[in-house]
Amino acid sequence: MDVPLTAKLTTFALAAAGFIVLATLSRPALEKTMLLGSGTKTALPAPGNALPGRAAKMPLTEPHRVFHNPVDGTFPGTEEAFFGLGCFWGAERLFWRLPGVVSTAVGYQGGTTPNPTYEEVCTGRTGHAEMVRVVYDPKKTTFEALLKAFWEAHDPTQGMRQGNDLGTQYRSAVYTTTPAQAAAAEATRKSFEAALAAKGYGAVTTEVKVAPPFYFAETYHQQYLDRHPNGYCGLKGTGAVCVIGGR
Repeated sequence: MDVPLTAKLTTFALAAAGFIVLATLSRPALEKTMLLGSGTKTALPAPGNALPGRAAKMPLTEPHRVFHNPVDGTFPGTEEAFFGLGCFWGAERLFWRLPGVVSTAVGYQGGTTPNPTYEEVCTGRTGHAEMVRVVYDPKKTTFEALLKAFWEAHDPTQGMRQGNDLGTQYRSAVYTTTPAQAAAAEATRKSFEAALAAKGYGAVTTEVKVAPPFYFAETYHQQYLDRHPNGYCGLKGTGAVCVIGGR
């Protein structure tokens, strides 16, 4: 069937207008528009349906912009843990500002696709969450102090989202590397859930487990809010207090 010229022109005009609108959106807004337009990614991919990924690791081309050490470095005498609390741009800044933190990095974790790209994670078919690797000196801070910052900076009752950021990559998660960390994460989860309930919030949906493989994100995501101080930060706490050591 031949399509009338007026219909063709109308379709072209609408497509052009849509392109202009998308071109004016910020990266987070563009991502959300594409996400909502293609169906919300609120369920982890079924076995066999995840993207295949690749063997090659993500190249990191710059040192840490805040600590001036290797983004993927190893640091003797330190411990590390991994936190997911929505978009990793603001989450990483939260942790690099804390006393005793030696290094931070953003990446993808908790899914099945090896060495994914950001675009692949945004499809919802990798199973990964946006995570922050936090390396800290246990002589200068405690894991409980990191947990307090984590719990109070976001809403851990929202399942596969944080605020307007919707999808499995934005889920709340703590991935631990020692039994002591795991015990502290579970204990604070329970106590903070009670504090949230007192404010009318539902059950905590945070995933707490032993850390699976962590895949570093692209260099342009590392320390993003140091590169772009006025960039997007999706962190928003609930006002509930995570009591640590009586405080």
